[in-house]
Amino acid sequence: MEKQTTKHGQKGKKLIVLGFTSIAILFLLYARLQNAVVTPDAVPSIERLALGFYIVLLLSFGAISYGLYRYHKQKALEKDGGILSTIAIATYNTKSRRIFALAFVAYGIFFSLTSGTLVYQPEVVFSEHYGAVVPSAHITPCCGDPGYMPKFIAYFTEHVGLQIIPINLLLQVIVSYLVGLNASLAVNAISIAKKEGGLSSVGAATGLFIACPTCVGTLLSVFISTSSVLAFTVVLTQLQTLLIAITIPVLFFTPVIMARKLQRPDGSCAVNSS
Repeated sequence: MEKQTTKHGQKGKKLIVLGFTSIAILFLLYARLQNAVVTPDAVPSIERLALGFYIVLLLSFGAISYGLYRYHKQKALEKDGGILSTIAIATYNTKSRRIFALAFVAYGIFFSLTSGTLVYQPEVVFSEHYGAVVPSAHITPCCGDPGYMPKFIAYFTEHVGLQIIPINLLLQVIVSYLVGLNASLAVNAISIAKKEGGLSSVGAATGLFIACPTCVGTLLSVFISTSSVLAFTVVLTQLQTLLIAITIPVLFFTPVIMARKLQRPDGSCAVNSS
């Protein structure tokens, strides 16, 4: 049984590596395409490539998700006393999984709204302002900065639309997963920290930061004068992707800190995985 679990975990790691490698190659190949000269005759072929881009991207997400599930399960069953095993055990119980799912979905929706993926503009009529057909959907295959093409754009109503940018979609999935993981771990870590006198102010600030990385942009806007709001909004839109990318190492490191709170002196996890 133990050998079978380890074998499944190894396959899980391979799927994770395969998924991220495929995404990296996909982004690099499509970035090279942006430097090519696009003629009218080449547009249909590029549109098919753009469609293939999203199909491969979704398949890669599927491989990573299934790989994480198998690896998570392996580490939870191993109980080897390591940090990864502690994180897996603490987030494998039903309560933690529900919190993870809730945080993942809630933050994903919030990210979509703040990053412009999900667009709601009540003051703009899409068919008049953009000349769009409502409802409709299309892929813009070219041309733009690496990671920002191809775009998928959909108009659901005259005021509600969807704009998917590859790099934002990738960051949204990664950060939402890490926020969900941190949230599910925090439920257990905070209860233990309370027994030891509560969380410090630094710990509380870190918790707010990891719970809502995109809120930093909103916080910064408070300190910008009214005359600079428009210019700041344009700059913030471009910097937000970089800001959230910088947040990812913090989101990786924080579970390690919380996992140490959940470890007993013998290395076992203080939380029941059932």
